[in-house]
Amino acid sequence: MTGLGKLADRETDAALGGAFAKGSTAHTIDDVAALSDDEKHPRALSDSKTKKDKVIKPDAVTLDIQKRSEKYQRGPAPKQKGKEKARSKTAQAKLTHARNQRDAAVLEAARSEALLTEESGFMEAEHMERTYKVTQKDLASHVDISSAAKIFDLSLPDFGPYSLSYTRNGRHMLIGGRKGHIACMNWRSGKLGCELHLRETVRDVCWLHNDQLFAVAQKKHAFIYDHTGAEVHCLQKHIEPTALGFLPYHFLLASTGMTGRLVYQDITEGKVVGEHKPGYGPSHVLEVSPYNAVVHMGHANGIVTLWSPQQSLPLAKMLCHKGPVQAMAIDSTGKHVATSGLDGRVKVWDIRMFRALHEYTTLRPAQSLDISQRGLLAAGWGPNVTVWKDALTTQATDPYMRRQLPGSTISDLRFVPYDDVLGYGHSQGISSIVVPGAGEPNFDAFVANPFETRKQRQESEVKSLLDKLAPDTVQLDPMFIGRIDPRSHSQRQHNRLVDARDEYSKNKADGKYVDNNVKNKMKGRNSTAKRFNRKRQSNVVDLKKVLEMEKLEREMRETETKRRKVPEQEQGALSKFYAEKRNE
Repeated sequence: MTGLGKLADRETDAALGGAFAKGSTAHTIDDVAALSDDEKHPRALSDSKTKKDKVIKPDAVTLDIQKRSEKYQRGPAPKQKGKEKARSKTAQAKLTHARNQRDAAVLEAARSEALLTEESGFMEAEHMERTYKVTQKDLASHVDISSAAKIFDLSLPDFGPYSLSYTRNGRHMLIGGRKGHIACMNWRSGKLGCELHLRETVRDVCWLHNDQLFAVAQKKHAFIYDHTGAEVHCLQKHIEPTALGFLPYHFLLASTGMTGRLVYQDITEGKVVGEHKPGYGPSHVLEVSPYNAVVHMGHANGIVTLWSPQQSLPLAKMLCHKGPVQAMAIDSTGKHVATSGLDGRVKVWDIRMFRALHEYTTLRPAQSLDISQRGLLAAGWGPNVTVWKDALTTQATDPYMRRQLPGSTISDLRFVPYDDVLGYGHSQGISSIVVPGAGEPNFDAFVANPFETRKQRQESEVKSLLDKLAPDTVQLDPMFIGRIDPRSHSQRQHNRLVDARDEYSKNKADGKYVDNNVKNKMKGRNSTAKRFNRKRQSNVVDLKKVLEMEKLEREMRETETKRRKVPEQEQGALSKFYAEKRNE
């Protein structure tokens, strides 16, 4: 026997001796095997009891990471009651692996916050001072040179009022004057991209997926131009547009106009994927939710409707004001919506409950609204620009910042993404001011990169095209995609049949279907069937009438073919092909 064998025998004897020493009645190997693990290894049992008694409390760092990880959760955690839900061990292993990956991603995202170099901060006043009394001149003297250069005014009095738009990374700005002046530029470096004079009315401008293409709502149709100013497309389905919106993850351009219709058009394929008519007349208010890509439309009767491309009816309706809706803004989380009406009120709504939280009053109706990435609410009314801090969750008593432009009228305003800057267009041109704490200080390069290079832009464009979402994924709850229907195939089929029967019986009771069980009591002119056919409207087309028309047409074609004399060239070996051609 080798040394390893002797060592194994000694360990076995020691284990058996330990078991016998504890007073056990086992005298054979089978009896020892029948012992429990706790009886075989009493030391392990004592160690486990000691570990259970010692409860390790999480330290401050762990608690901080757990608190930060809450905002990175994407929907509720998958519910699982043991292993009975998985049909096999392989499926159970896959579920466990997916759950572990999800938890690890959330944990890593929370831990990565320690590497962030920038912090957000607001302007705070001391004692009796007020932040809204601080002017841009005072700010320019206390900030760095690069931030002070962001305060500027462009005097363009001949082609205003102006509307403006920023790219998703906040690097480029697009302006459009009502009298046909279009210009795009890198506003940080002051480099002009292109400048056009369309000599036609321009009602709105909008960037598309990046700074290479932009859309312009002109007098008759919507047009797409590239960054050099060359006209790329004329979208004739968008008739007399007044407002534009772009869905970046679906590559859909949405517009509304004087016709009152809402049109969705895919800019990658060029086809119209949705066209709806709310029936409330012309509209000039349209906003796209950055959370679920649902389009919000404001109407002249004070109603706000929510739309999806593939549904003919609105997802929801809200009566927001007693008069026409003038402007609208949606925050980045998709939870709050701000609306302004002709009644001079700015209301904040919780879109989850469709309930008004609080409202603000302006001396004139606000013509434009916007919400920053950090939750600041800006309103442009008359010659004034007012910014409220924490205006969505609580009722702000005093404004955060305020600016007045005498002799001008504010037409449009937008916060710059990832920067503490607010740009607004007015009748005299374009202006830009610094609003401390407005932008998100840390950006995600996979979503939008303010410092991206040409190569990175090209790669992100290809990746976004590959990850393009279908139009039917636009819903109020974007988490419905990953859900699983627990019903079996037979149960779903049975429910479909029950729903179809209920719908058929309801429509038949309402008189939408023609009764086919008509008794022919007489053969004369006043028979039951003939009297019924005379009463039936000629423009009503049902399934039975369509089948009868097809049958009559087929019989007439066959009769004509039989009467027709077959030419000599159609006889012989090739007569089969001529017969098929005649039947076509």
